[in-house]
Amino acid sequence: MKGSWIELGDVTPYNIRQLKRLNQVIFLVSYNKFYKDVLEFGELAKLAYFNDIAVGAVCCRVDHSQNRKRLSIMTLGCLAPYQRLGIETKMLNQVLPIYEKDGTFDIYLHVQISSDSAIDFYRKSAFEIIETKKKYHKRTEPADAHVLQKNLKEPFGQNADVQKTDN
Repeated sequence: MKGSWIELGDVTPYNIRQLKRLNQVIFLVSYNKFYKDVLEFGELAKLAYFNDIAVGAVCCRVDHSQNRKRLSIMTLGCLAPYQRLGIETKMLNQVLPIYEKDGTFDIYLHVQISSDSAIDFYRKSAFEIIETKKKYHKRTEPADAHVLQKNLKEPFGQNADVQKTDN
């Protein structure tokens, strides 16, 4: 939309209710403990504003599992009327540099198997479906979810081209 702008802002105690309401509308899921933790996510949690109106959000966390550090996108979405305006891409591009700076080696998320638009969005951003988890969602149908992952770089020490030199 010509003349409109997209801005990302921090999640604070003053606007966390906006995040909660957005997630209820976008994901049709109720998160509980999530909102207590999200204030500690810092730059990994952002609200997306379209012409000063909160229309979406992204929340991530660093996950130490499978003997590696990974970035988990817990939520990323925007209200239906604001989709396909570049908002989700801007939110994704917000977390990728953090991910690289932090030294994590892959980024992953879960997407409900029926969410074709979300799957297409992530595939266009070089994510791949690596697994399908049965009954992942407890209160939504279908309950199954795809695990999507994107590898940005290899972990240090696994690149055969790097040689150690003594100076």
